[in-house]
Amino acid sequence: MTVLLFLIPITLLLSLGGLIAFMWCVKNKQYEDLDGASNRILFEDKINEKTKK
Repeated sequence: MTVLLFLIPITLLLSLGGLIAFMWCVKNKQYEDLDGASNRILFEDKINEKTKK
């Protein structure tokens, strides 16, 4: 039972760290374009004729 005295504070600190990381991601707009990368992979980029040579 004494192990709970160590595990509960560690769990709370890790949870708080995860919450802070999530809030930072939302604040910096990391979740702004979730579908862009999945759609971008389906379409080919147009290759410039100058870069082909």
